[in-house]
Amino acid sequence: MFHKILVAVDNTDIGRHIFDEALYTAKTTGAEMMLLHVVSPFDEQYPYPAYIYPYPIVPSVRNEAVKEYMGEWEALKQKGIDFLTLLCNQAIASGVTTEFTQYLGDPGRMICDIARDWEADLIVVGRHGRSGLREFLLGSVSNYVLHHAPCSVLTVQQGIKATTEETQEVEATKA
Repeated sequence: MFHKILVAVDNTDIGRHIFDEALYTAKTTGAEMMLLHVVSPFDEQYPYPAYIYPYPIVPSVRNEAVKEYMGEWEALKQKGIDFLTLLCNQAIASGVTTEFTQYLGDPGRMICDIARDWEADLIVVGRHGRSGLREFLLGSVSNYVLHHAPCSVLTVQQGIKATTEETQEVEATKA
């Protein structure tokens, strides 16, 4: 049985699907959950400081660029916290003890480190289906986690997702 489930989510459709799978597992086993969002500098949503140079020609341009970059960074962090808060409240309303956290760094390493520190029994992580050169260049978080996790890992495939009505029908037939 699982007692502590670490759920690595991002603010996408697959992140929501990962959460749904983890919530079902936590409710079934009576486990508590920790929701984790890792902001990666290699993610396409991460703001790129294109206009920040050490010796600008016009100092006021540099100051504006830094302010804009910091604003984008804060918005990205807040978007992650808002998503985690929404999911956390939903899990708590479903009767599952849940907390959340957000970190900056390499997602695979952060997931494994937090799972180890929190003493998780299960990690639930998404799988985007990258392969070949894309996996080599961009890396695969789920592949890293599968090979370095200190506990069991459940990977949730991107793509097929049942609607809420279909999920309720399945759960009703199980009861």
